[in-house]
Amino acid sequence: MTDLNGRFFWYELMTSDPAAALAFYGDVVGWTAQAFGGGHDYQVVSGSAGPTGGIMAIPAEAAAHGMTPWWGGYIGSADVDADAERLTAAGGSVKRAPEDIIGVGRFAVMADPGGAAFMLLKGSSPDGMDAPSPMANGHIGWHELYSGDFDADLAFYTSQFGWGKGEAMDMGEMGSYQLFSQDGSTDFDGMSGGMMARPTEMPVPLWLFYFVVPDIDVATDKVKAGGGTVLNGPMQVPGGAWIIQATDPQGAMFALVGMRAVEG
Repeated sequence: MTDLNGRFFWYELMTSDPAAALAFYGDVVGWTAQAFGGGHDYQVVSGSAGPTGGIMAIPAEAAAHGMTPWWGGYIGSADVDADAERLTAAGGSVKRAPEDIIGVGRFAVMADPGGAAFMLLKGSSPDGMDAPSPMANGHIGWHELYSGDFDADLAFYTSQFGWGKGEAMDMGEMGSYQLFSQDGSTDFDGMSGGMMARPTEMPVPLWLFYFVVPDIDVATDKVKAGGGTVLNGPMQVPGGAWIIQATDPQGAMFALVGMRAVEG
């Protein structure tokens, strides 16, 4: 099994309308869904290589404090309590202290030095997960950080999780786009994401996740037909794939990556 420590491996949508979100992403991304069970009101979504994340309602307490629909990512942890303490000492912060979820595992909600949230999780099951093959349909093909403190965040993730630094791409007035790998690789083929300083139009620092689709144009049309909003794209990126950035009908931001059908 793949060593998940220090890597994103599970992705979760908290939303104001789980049923509508399931229908939307099922059409756009092609996910199938199954109830988690065990008393949890939680739908596990799967791509072509198996489960990849979940969809749930925003908890009432969080909604009362103003939480809006958003996608979050879980990073694997061998010891959530120790990692939360270590990451805090490195400039991060604890947003929700470590606690157990019965039948799931132990988790904590963290933020990096710039303020972008992520979760730590140590599963209660001894069974591991194999990482899907690159660009497997319905899985995550790219991770992108809109950083609130670029230099501090880059140092945080590379030093605390062992992520590798790839090429830094010059984006002109928008600054650098720093490629990274989650397995320590510095080769372009090993890159799994990028980070850049948060643009002014982005309200808060955040992680954005790119879901893989087989045809970017077909998926883009489905986003629009399903009530989502395309914010940017389709545009081509290095390597030949195409991307869009969008919001779903409930307002959560997400992105898609896929190929474009050959014309003619």
